Amino acid sequence: MTSIQMAFPASILLLTLSIPSAGQSLVESPGTPVAPRAVQSQTQLPADSSVIVVRPELTDEQMADLYMVRKDYREAAQVYKRLADRNPRNSVYLNKLGIALHQQEALALALKYYERATKADPLYADAQNNIGTIWYQRKKYGKAIKAYQKAIGIRNDMAVLYSNLGYAYFGEKKYEQAISSFRQALAMDPQLFERNSSRSGSILQDRSVGDRGRFYFLLAKSFAEAGNLERCLIYLRKAKDEGYKELSSVKSDPSFAAVLKDPAIQEVLAPKPLANTQP
Repeated sequence: MTSIQMAFPASILLLTLSIPSAGQSLVESPGTPVAPRAVQSQTQLPADSSVIVVRPELTDEQMADLYMVRKDYREAAQVYKRLADRNPRNSVYLNKLGIALHQQEALALALKYYERATKADPLYADAQNNIGTIWYQRKKYGKAIKAYQKAIGIRNDMAVLYSNLGYAYFGEKKYEQAISSFRQALAMDPQLFERNSSRSGSILQDRSVGDRGRFYFLLAKSFAEAGNLERCLIYLRKAKDEGYKELSSVKSDPSFAAVLKDPAIQEVLAPKPLANTQP
């Protein structure tokens, strides 16, 4: 299965109530532990204090989110399904159900719930992005591009959306558009490609690519244009390690003009020494 990047807030791992459910506002002191499900306890402090600490139970949504953190996707889908059935116009529940199904490779069913989420809330960029990720996995790059562009039309301040669009353009072999999208993503978040997960668990990414050498070269080019020598070198070396055959084009590509004379760049471009075959 293609690796799908996602994340949930670390507070779930600590079983705190810092993650409000859809349509619900929860306020609690940071780090206050939550009692196990179906248990609501009142803990009396020492006799000289009149303060009572109440530890509410986990909501269904928080329990489902916890299942997702544990990668218990089937159990998570069951809970999200109950929530969605009770709240058929709640785009958050519909999107999360789609993600739980997506992680089980039930792409057709996941797409159904993403689309329902966008109908419930036409301005929900997260679900629109996830529709694009379905098409990307199916290698329908043109449809993926349109979905990502719709998401950006709703939210143009999220680096991950431009990154996903760049991957789709790359899959379509539209390399200039790909590098333009990556450049926009990196302008928003220079460390985007060093991160292993997405924004908040509601947006998915598929970072699989076929021609990895060319992909790394395009990233190096993006960083060169941004004046980031360190990351340009990282991805230029990766391109070389992948055996990218057009590495020498760095010498004539204007995008690399500002970094070309750097000794580290020259070292990467130097041909590998021939192995000594003498006994």
